[in-house]
Amino acid sequence: MSDHDSLLSARSIPNGAPENISRRRFLLSSAGAATGALVIGLGIPTRQARAEGAADGSSQMAPGTNVPAFLEIRPDNTVRLLSPFNEGGQGIFTAMAQIVGEELDANPESFLVENAPAGSDYLVVYGKMRITGGSMSVRTSYDTMRKLGALARNMLLQAAAKRLDVSMDDLSTEPGHVVHAASGQKLAYGDLAADALDMPVPNPDSVTLKNPKDFRWIRQPVKRLDVHAKSTGRAMYAMDSHVDGMLHAAVQHAPRLGLKPGTITNLDDVKGMKGVHSVHKLDGSVAVVAERFWVAKLGADALQVEWQEPTEEEKKTIRYMPADFSSEVYAKRLADAQGEGDTAESEGDLKKGFDGADKTVTATYQSQYLHHAQLEPAATLARFNDDGSLDIWLPNQAPEQFQSSIAKVAGLKPEQVNVNSPMLGGFFGRHFLYPGANPYPQAVALAKAVGKPVKVIWTREQEFLRDPQRPMAAVRFRGGLDADGMPVALEAISATEGPTEGLNGHTEGKPDPMAVEGLTGKAYKIPNRRIAELYVQTPVSVAYWRSVGHSMNDFLYEGFLDEMADAGGKDPYELRMKLLEGNDRLTTLLKAVGDLSGGWKRGPFDAEDGTKRARGVAMASPFGSEAAAIAEVSINAAGRVVVHDVWEAIDPGSIVNPAIIKAQAMSAATLGVSQVLMEEVSYKNGEPVARNYDMYPILPPDRAPRIHVKIIESGAKMGGIGEPPLPAVPAAIANAVSHLTGKRVRSMPLDKQDLAT
Repeated sequence: MSDHDSLLSARSIPNGAPENISRRRFLLSSAGAATGALVIGLGIPTRQARAEGAADGSSQMAPGTNVPAFLEIRPDNTVRLLSPFNEGGQGIFTAMAQIVGEELDANPESFLVENAPAGSDYLVVYGKMRITGGSMSVRTSYDTMRKLGALARNMLLQAAAKRLDVSMDDLSTEPGHVVHAASGQKLAYGDLAADALDMPVPNPDSVTLKNPKDFRWIRQPVKRLDVHAKSTGRAMYAMDSHVDGMLHAAVQHAPRLGLKPGTITNLDDVKGMKGVHSVHKLDGSVAVVAERFWVAKLGADALQVEWQEPTEEEKKTIRYMPADFSSEVYAKRLADAQGEGDTAESEGDLKKGFDGADKTVTATYQSQYLHHAQLEPAATLARFNDDGSLDIWLPNQAPEQFQSSIAKVAGLKPEQVNVNSPMLGGFFGRHFLYPGANPYPQAVALAKAVGKPVKVIWTREQEFLRDPQRPMAAVRFRGGLDADGMPVALEAISATEGPTEGLNGHTEGKPDPMAVEGLTGKAYKIPNRRIAELYVQTPVSVAYWRSVGHSMNDFLYEGFLDEMADAGGKDPYELRMKLLEGNDRLTTLLKAVGDLSGGWKRGPFDAEDGTKRARGVAMASPFGSEAAAIAEVSINAAGRVVVHDVWEAIDPGSIVNPAIIKAQAMSAATLGVSQVLMEEVSYKNGEPVARNYDMYPILPPDRAPRIHVKIIESGAKMGGIGEPPLPAVPAAIANAVSHLTGKRVRSMPLDKQDLAT
């Protein structure tokens, strides 16, 4: 049995927790660690740690310092870590093990990492909250998680000093062991764990962290801890959850947001189907509960529902989709929207800049609605317990937020709701608290109605009906050039509804920062500029998407910057270099991506295979990191864009795992290619046209380019990595296509445009 198999077989399973026996075998015995038994050392959460020096005797500890809430060190020297951040393919479990293991002095490969439950101990994002999103996980918790490892190491040293009757100063550690050099004695962490639990947790400010030059695992390409479980079918997702006596449920959503279920004309027929338990009307949907999911699905699909319009009063409090809504018409409405909008960023004197400009360039650029289209459809298992509590298993990116919301839905106190967070089968911002876009209200209502645990699964078709969209926007650009062709003024007014406004409502006079990020925050030295949002509400439910506003706005901004370069007779690469003079970090980055590509050449040029090609360049500054991309493209005989290569340089300031960064950069770049070439949600008659991947294609392997990544550590403050590599890629591709074809690309996706040369 491999070390990782031993870790998996030794995992701790709470009584009554879900498992899929056909896929997962857990050895729970008292035979000992060598046989893969369940063993508990520094227990989670067997007792509350004592905070050293707490004057009032309070057990309340700062988030990230209650060691037993995070770590369980077992007699076989393996370490179980409850991660405050959810693994969804981005490698966060491995990064957390590296960070904690570095200061604990324990090999990350000895870690078994799982998602932490909801609780105040895990609010490690700035000590106030926790979400897995915004590329915040590592960069906001890096120091905290390092201290967590150091605190645990200190407790082990205390225990060893007491056992050996020596001073802590005479002890040191090596991976997994405390060492007393004078006597040659070596004590395994697993042997000390039970004693260490009785030691006080030191004041976090009293522990000394390693000098980075002494790092053993941080900054190394430690192999991923989650891959083995995923590739052998042992990883648990919400869809895999199972408890005794549970029933399955499938739903039929209203075809348009805001509709209510009325009469079900074939109700008795569906109720009479073999295996059907019951049929239920819910908010905006109907559900069939059955012994097996396939029976529930057949029943839900068969229901003939007369959907009712909401009243005019109800429309004021819900997001309502009119029957005549068309995304094509709405796009034109955005493009034609008039007004100056609310200022999000302003620098210099815009009027003076344009008055003195030698040439003015104007253009309107547009972005499209996008699905999250994660491979795992939404699912939730809900079980009410005899003590009045609720156990719930669901994909989520913010356990405490979901706990609070679920408690309100269930009529319980938050502490009565036990949120279990399985791994995410992809997410890209999908699993936040979007109204009407989560199955947990359905699961809670059905479990309460039938008196048994119920697991709700949305089929792909139902997911596509309720998946909230990346917003659509139209940005009116105006640029002023001096006599030398250099930009001296720029105005960008984005007509849109941002994702935060979609969730919390629009505040008059205040732009949504996430609606304009990527338009704001640019480092180019354009002396007079103004960025604004013109709020235009959409009936579509909008959401965060990978890299959020940057995913569309960097495409829009960098495209227009190329347009200004052409109007001023400037090479776009050289123009960027000129506009970044004095910014060592970004000029280094831009030079690095040029060198990575073999030297900047815009083209068009003839490649060795006889195709005519061109290159485009773009930059982005998302989530504390910096990125620059170059793409090389051609147009095939069918008039479709072929992306041959993408070169990307990424500077996240400082790093934890270069292998994960490279994988994330390749993943994000691939999604960027998919977005710019083919992805778009279209609405007709108030309904999304696509209900599955046949009508909503994502990038297939035969259209994926070669992706080349260079990581640069500038030493700046640590930035994010899951999202920053995406935004520059669509713009680089579009800029290359614009130059190759002579037709300016101002919208996505390219597959729907006539680009034949």
